[in-house]
Amino acid sequence: MNILIMGPAGSGKGTMSERIIDAYDIPHISTGDMLRENVRNNTELGQEAKSYMEAGKLVPDEVINAMVEKRLLEPDCQKGYLLDGFPRTLVQAQAFSEIAEKIGKPIETVIALEVPMEVLEKRITGRRVCSECGAIYHIEGHPTKVEGVCDVCGGAVVQRKDDTIEQLKVRMEEYENSTKPVIDYYGEKGLVHTIDASRNREIVFAEVQEALGEVA
Repeated sequence: MNILIMGPAGSGKGTMSERIIDAYDIPHISTGDMLRENVRNNTELGQEAKSYMEAGKLVPDEVINAMVEKRLLEPDCQKGYLLDGFPRTLVQAQAFSEIAEKIGKPIETVIALEVPMEVLEKRITGRRVCSECGAIYHIEGHPTKVEGVCDVCGGAVVQRKDDTIEQLKVRMEEYENSTKPVIDYYGEKGLVHTIDASRNREIVFAEVQEALGEVA
């Protein structure tokens, strides 16, 4: 089962990704994680990516594409994959389609999570993160047992500097301009399942499972 999950900041993409990989036993492939791993392991692609990052430049699509292709050929992807954070642009989507077809691992379904702006604002501004282990909380939906203290490791729980309405608007504008065309691209192929992710996570995941049941 080859899945692409998409959604703006605060849409619950991380939560749904965790549920999907647990339920379907497929790897979660994030380009951000791949970049860090390749740089950390000093691979040839990692060295190339690092040269751009150190120069303050974006890593070119061809380098990212090569990393994704290499990752999809690893043994744990035999049963499928959950792709997250890539492709972000229409150009990347078109290039990835060629790569995925070549290696016999095309995207079979796209889960597009949608949430109204007013709900995203509430989710983002109420989000809190442990400064030590990265555990995520919400002041209303998932508060810590002791205010300001992580339930997992006891570290300090803080609000990230970019978890503001102003930054959310910037991210949403970027999402609309760059990522929505990707959803339209896959929509023309009949692969997109749009899900209202403003509701209870159990209801949302039930609809995700229903969508994935069509390609299982």
